[in-house]
Amino acid sequence: MDYPDAEKVVLISDNLNTHAISSLYFTFPPAEALSYAKRLELHFTPKHGSWLNVAEIELSVLGRQCLARRIDDLDVLNEELAAWQMSRNEAEGTVKWQFTTDDARIHLHGLYPEI
Repeated sequence: MDYPDAEKVVLISDNLNTHAISSLYFTFPPAEALSYAKRLELHFTPKHGSWLNVAEIELSVLGRQCLARRIDDLDVLNEELAAWQMSRNEAEGTVKWQFTTDDARIHLHGLYPEI
C-alpha cells in the first residue's frame, strides 16, 4: 500500500462494479483486506456527470498559469498556489461546454434509441 501510515485513504472512482470494498477480499487475505477496508473511503463519480472534466480543465489552467516554471521551495509553491487559488475563485470562471445535447444527438445518433 502506498500510504501505510494514513488513518484514512479517500479514493475517487468511477462506478465500475469492481470498485467496491468487497473486491479487497478477492485480492488480499481476509485480515489484510479488513485492515484496508477500515481505512478506505470510496467516493464515486456521477454516472453521467462531467465534474471530472471540470477538475481536469482546472488542473490544466493551474499548470499553465501557475506551475509553468520551476519552483524549488515548498513554501514558495504553497504561497503561489494560495495566491492563484484566491485569484481564480475571485474571477469565478465557468466552463463553457461546446458539445450540446443537440450536437450529441446528431453526432452520436447511433447511441440514441429510436422512438
